[in-house]
Amino acid sequence: MKAFCLLALIPALASAQESIERLDPALDAILDPDAKIETLCTGFDWAEGPVWDEKGQRLIFSDVPRNIAYQWKEGDTEASVFMKPSGYTGVAPYGSEPGSNGIAMDDKGQLYFCEHGDRRVSYLTPGGGKRTLADNFEGKRFNSPNDLAIAKNGDVYFTDPPYGMPGRENDKEFRELDFHGVYRVTPQGEVSLITKELDRPNGVALSPDGKTLYVAQSHGPAPIIMAYPLKDDGSAGEGKLFFNCKDLKGPGAPDGLKVDAKGNVFSTGPGGCLILSPEGKLLGRILCGRPTANVAFGEKGKRLYLTSDDRILRVALK
Repeated sequence: MKAFCLLALIPALASAQESIERLDPALDAILDPDAKIETLCTGFDWAEGPVWDEKGQRLIFSDVPRNIAYQWKEGDTEASVFMKPSGYTGVAPYGSEPGSNGIAMDDKGQLYFCEHGDRRVSYLTPGGGKRTLADNFEGKRFNSPNDLAIAKNGDVYFTDPPYGMPGRENDKEFRELDFHGVYRVTPQGEVSLITKELDRPNGVALSPDGKTLYVAQSHGPAPIIMAYPLKDDGSAGEGKLFFNCKDLKGPGAPDGLKVDAKGNVFSTGPGGCLILSPEGKLLGRILCGRPTANVAFGEKGKRLYLTSDDRILRVALK
C-alpha cells in the first residue's frame, strides 16, 4: 500500500491552511522569519510516531489504523511500506487502531516500537525480526503502549493510554490494568511505574541532560504537559505542570513531543505544533490546520518533521 505526494497541489493547500504563529521574539532563534511549511506526502489514515534514521537518510513513521509503518526519503515521489504489519500480528480483527504508534531509535540505530494491537514495547533486531522488550506490568498486560523516549543508558520511558484498545477505556474484554500508566523499562526488560496519576498520558520526551521527563496528556478536561524530575536510579520525583493548553484554540490536543539540544520543547497540541522555551513559555505555533499527532527532528536537527493527520509536513530549523 502506498501513499502519494500531491506536489502540484501543495502551494494551494499550504497557503489555505498552514502558517507559523510568532508569539515571542525568541522564536527567531529557532525558526527563520521566512520559514515555510512543506507538505511531503499525503494519503494516510492517521500518521504517527515519526523518527529520523540518519544512517538511512529516511523518515520512518506509523499509520496506526492501517497497521503499517512507512518510510520516506528526500526525492521520493511517494512513501513506501517499511513494515507490515507494524503493531498487530493476530489473526482476528482488533479495533480501529491496531498498528504501531510511537517509534524511536537508540544510539546504536536500533528501532523500538509501541504496538497497540500486540500491546507491547518491541525492538527490531539487526536480522529483521522483532523481540518483545515488555508487554505487562506485574503480570497484567498493558493497555496499548503509545509513545516512548530512550535514555542514554538504554532505559525506555513509555506511556500506556487506552486509545489502541477496541473499546478504549471501556474495554471489558481486553483491559487488565485499571489505570493508564507511564513506565520505565530497562534493557533487561524490568518494568517500573513512573506514575499512574494521569488520565490519558500520551507523548513522552527527555530533556537533553536526561534529568527531566516530559509527558503530554491528551485529555479534554486537562490538556497539559507535565515535567517529572528523574533520579539517578531512573525513577521519578513529583511532577509539576509545565504547560497548560486549555486556553489555546485549534484542532488537536497535546500528543507527541520532542526536546531540542537547547531544551526547547516541540509539542503537538491545539492548532498544530507548540514551541515552548525550557521554562515553559509559548514562543509560537506551527499551525497545521488539522489535528497533528507527533514530531521528529531530522538531518541532525536541521528540520522538523510533523505527522499531521493524513500527511507528513516539514519545517526548516535554524
